[in-house]
Amino acid sequence: QVQLVESGGGLVQPGGSLRLSCVASGTAFSIYSMGWYRQPPGKQRELVADITITGTTNYADSMKGRFTISRDNAKNTVYLQMNSLAAEDTAVYYCNAIIIPKQYWGQGTQVTVSS
Repeated sequence: QVQLVESGGGLVQPGGSLRLSCVASGTAFSIYSMGWYRQPPGKQRELVADITITGTTNYADSMKGRFTISRDNAKNTVYLQMNSLAAEDTAVYYCNAIIIPKQYWGQGTQVTVSS
């Protein structure tokens, strides 16, 4: 059973930074894509960024320049470095993994940006 475990969320002041991590376990197959989605309060889940096994990245427009996604294939781990955080970034952040043909989700980690 594939499991994704996120860590690194928390409370941060506006302008601050956080680094999220997600470790995938329970698979003997290559993870084609790993990524992050978020769901702000009262809104739908949206893509933050994803990265393929070859390192190709894709960002939502509002995250470009502030967020950086990276992954360690040997550790089945994906990271999200978030800088210049604003109140609008407050959300539950979910890790996502695609092991073709299936998609998996983590339980989510709360990120709250507030003074």
